[in-house]
Amino acid sequence: MNAHRHVHRVAIVGTGTIGASWATHYLVRGFDVTATDPAPTAETALRAYVEAAWAAAASIGLAPGASPDRLSFTADLRQAVADADFVQENAPERPELKVKLFADIDDASPPDAILASSSSGITMSVIQAECRRPERTVIGHPFNPPHIVPLVEVVGGTRTDPETIRDVMAFYAAIGKKPVHLKKELPGHVANRIQAALYREVVYLVQEGVLDVADSDDAVSWGPGLRWGVMGPHLLWHLGGGEGGIQHFMETLMPRMVASWQDLGTPEFTPELQQTIVAGVLDEANGHSVDELADRRDAMLSALLTVRARHDSPGRTADPVTQEGT
Repeated sequence: MNAHRHVHRVAIVGTGTIGASWATHYLVRGFDVTATDPAPTAETALRAYVEAAWAAAASIGLAPGASPDRLSFTADLRQAVADADFVQENAPERPELKVKLFADIDDASPPDAILASSSSGITMSVIQAECRRPERTVIGHPFNPPHIVPLVEVVGGTRTDPETIRDVMAFYAAIGKKPVHLKKELPGHVANRIQAALYREVVYLVQEGVLDVADSDDAVSWGPGLRWGVMGPHLLWHLGGGEGGIQHFMETLMPRMVASWQDLGTPEFTPELQQTIVAGVLDEANGHSVDELADRRDAMLSALLTVRARHDSPGRTADPVTQEGT
């Protein structure tokens, strides 16, 4: 897909939680969306998801002409991607399935369409192995839920064309996402690895009896988590360095932090620890259902994004939504 070519039609392959959320985002941003999934109840579940998520997604950015009526569904994969300008794949995380699926999508879609995978752990070099046109394939891994959280990790495979990376980065930014380009492939990409590293220490602290589950959640969400919702760790350490900024931080405070890395723990994830976490989470949820908690999460995330849009500097915000989908 050339940079100047507009995207009008998006195909969603796989309509589970991630696929349905992606479909909602593309619809809210004004695209025609064709979705496909082999599950017998997929269409009903997808339309119910879009209806439930529409208000939250629209509050972040609603394009002119956007409508859930621009969603169509077919169980036929080839029909779904036949006229797509951009394909967002969201199938289960099984390498053999992804390889065959991408080969089929590559064969059935227009030659200049871009094929993006939401895969959270499988590299594009693996997924594109049997594609005839691997140069147009790329990872576009979102953070859940994609219709709310802007982050998308973009990384190509060994046979992905650099122009594809450039086009995908521009496209995602233009539809309100915050794409980051991974210069190297690695399992789990980046954001999942970062949160896994944090959670390992949280679980260790629970196992050691330092904190219970609820307090460990509060320690993250009411402390560093609040700051991370505004700035990343490097920029925050720049502030932590005072007038000397990051240079002062690296010279005076970083050595102590490096020394503290030796004290970080690796928990032994026993059945007892698992049950401790389960019981703690259910107690913290206090009878609220998963859907109720998700609604509360999404409402707060939407409010945070509204605040960020007012305060972020122009150089760090995504481009405004384009009219490409209308």
